[in-house]
Amino acid sequence: MHEPPSDVIRRLSRPLEPIATGCPERLDKLPGIRAVLFDVYGTLFISGSGEVGTARQSARGDAFAAALAAVGLAPTASVEPALQYSFDLIEERHAAGRNRGIEYPEIDIFEIWDAVLQRLRRDGAIPQDSYDREDLKRLAVEYEARTNPVWPMPGLADCLKGMADAGLAMGIISNAQFFTRELFPALLGRSTDDCGFAPDLQVYSYEQGHSKPGEGIYRLAAERLAARQIEPSQALCVGNDMLNDIAPAHRVGFRTALFAGDSRSLRLRADDRRVGGIRPDLVVTRLLDLNGCILDLDA
Repeated sequence: MHEPPSDVIRRLSRPLEPIATGCPERLDKLPGIRAVLFDVYGTLFISGSGEVGTARQSARGDAFAAALAAVGLAPTASVEPALQYSFDLIEERHAAGRNRGIEYPEIDIFEIWDAVLQRLRRDGAIPQDSYDREDLKRLAVEYEARTNPVWPMPGLADCLKGMADAGLAMGIISNAQFFTRELFPALLGRSTDDCGFAPDLQVYSYEQGHSKPGEGIYRLAAERLAARQIEPSQALCVGNDMLNDIAPAHRVGFRTALFAGDSRSLRLRADDRRVGGIRPDLVVTRLLDLNGCILDLDA
């Protein structure tokens, strides 16, 4: 019987605390906000490695070997060549996407892991046992949970509850894979829907085939908000990265809040011309500060 992804994440997770950034806050009042769209890694959840899909090279080999063993494919030889193959394959898929006109392509993690396991079998580095899509899913989660440990940001549950109780439409815009959704039941005990995120306002890069810092997934979110008669200027995008979150949201017309609550993941990109001249409407170091900026402004 396959262990559910949320159970894997819960089993491998340990409490993390944010590391103060010292970034000055900007806690202005923003009237007229009807929707809030959140980034996930480094914003809603502390990311031990700083972002999804990233980790120190020295930790990856051990994590990959442990993940293989967890799905019954304990390696009998070094996994380093296959792991490097996965990185090379991701680069190839990104290049192929750019050749098709996608500025910031996103990968299919199942395709990557399937190709890696086939490589390992050809090399005789893992047992020749068959595996299925559920095994690939388990492998992806086991590896990600080991290389990018996460934990809810302080105040997350209260922040979301306050916004939901106030009737705000809530959504997610995230560079993500399928396991990103599983963080919520794993660590908050509730699905994204039960946390108050509208299903139609959850925009994940892996489902769209393109990612941040491209504007495509922000424009898609704007289209879905328009179906609710909500203008971009009535929606606040919250994220920890000036390039990936704030700049594209600003260009699409959203209001923006830079989350500067953890030095692991805060990305100011001060020397990047792509964020030149862009100033977030808010800078917050605690999630609950958002509620004070956009709720009960007439009280």
